[in-house]
Amino acid sequence: MLQIFTHYFLHFVFPLLIAFLFFRKDWEKVYFIMLSTMMVDLDHFLANPIYKIDRCSINFHPLHTYYAMVVYMIMILFKKPFNIIGIGL
Repeated sequence: MLQIFTHYFLHFVFPLLIAFLFFRKDWEKVYFIMLSTMMVDLDHFLANPIYKIDRCSINFHPLHTYYAMVVYMIMILFKKPFNIIGIGL
């Protein structure tokens, strides 16, 4: 149960906190951008089975590799909206 709570907290509540605390002027827009970065999870459709509760996505799905994560971290160094996308990813 804690794993499910943590998972959804990181997907929905944590981006809201980041958007509100660090981008107060445009927090709604920033939150929407961060929520849209969840489309990275579309690569789960390439797996068989699509969802497996005990499988770790890191290095299993193409957009969840360490190489992709390096790109996401580099995006933080760019200007808006790329830094927001990088934070969301």
